[in-house]
Amino acid sequence: MTDIPGGSLLQVGRVRSALRDRDDAPKQGQEGAPEAWIEVMDAFASALDGLVAGQDVVLVTWLHQARRNVLVVHPRDDPNAALAGVFATRSADRPNPLGLHRVRILEIRGNRLRVWPLEAVDGTPVVDIKPVLPQPVDS
Repeated sequence: MTDIPGGSLLQVGRVRSALRDRDDAPKQGQEGAPEAWIEVMDAFASALDGLVAGQDVVLVTWLHQARRNVLVVHPRDDPNAALAGVFATRSADRPNPLGLHRVRILEIRGNRLRVWPLEAVDGTPVVDIKPVLPQPVDS
């Protein structure tokens, strides 16, 4: 295994959700995931400046319950589906278990964001928040 040049990831926050168990969480947010709160650590609170309720963002999470030694899976945990490499799937189990979640900010309260829909379980570390860029109009 090789270290990433320039350092390592920092946790900037944590998910607070009614989802407690990975097995009970939907595979994707749009498949019935609930609202959740993102608690941003005080040291990173000023990084929230400019975010607004109603805005879509991508949360980057560290899927801390994932298995990092998995390289091949049945997509969507369907044993009838042909095996595929994890890089061809959205499986949480992968060498670097980063989760990407497009969510809408419903409310901002101090250093907390109420978002929807989020399929990450309670306690999941947040490593980044990025705005969704508007799609260019095709000409």
